[in-house]
Amino acid sequence: MGQGPEELRRDIERRRDDLGETIDAIGDRVSPGRILERRRNRISDGWHSITDRVMGTVSTGTDRLGGAAGSVKDHVSGDAVRTQTVGAPLGAGLVAFGVGFLVAAAFPATEPEQAAASRAQDALEPARAAVADAGQQLARDVKDDVAAAAGELKETATDATSDVTATAKEQADGLKADARSATD
Repeated sequence: MGQGPEELRRDIERRRDDLGETIDAIGDRVSPGRILERRRNRISDGWHSITDRVMGTVSTGTDRLGGAAGSVKDHVSGDAVRTQTVGAPLGAGLVAFGVGFLVAAAFPATEPEQAAASRAQDALEPARAAVADAGQQLARDVKDDVAAAAGELKETATDATSDVTATAKEQADGLKADARSATD
């Protein structure tokens, strides 16, 4: 029929333990540090996924290198280069840059090229300063946005903690009332 006082005490203790675990889990879930950690992990996982898709994985790269070890004629042909660089545009760009660098290093700069480089450098100096200023302004704006977001996150976490505390108190009061009515 009814439960004995000892059974009720065990049931209340079990419920308290369950409630304590639930409160700990909720506190962990709304903790600003844990929220940031989960967000960092999502960003990191997304970044690794993107880099794997663009550059391939290590095993894909070693397979490609093994396949690229053919004759020089195969490497020079357009079809072979296109086949080797599918899915790895960054690698293709690095190869093209390296080849261009070697060709440029093989020939000394001519006087007209040196004069053009000097004029370009002089003309680009104001642009460099403008880009640096824009970068600093962007950094200040981002810092302000991050501070505002952190404040909102803190407020949300505080509200959530208050809600959890109120709910836990209500549950505990209900358990106490149940225990009193069961023992009466």
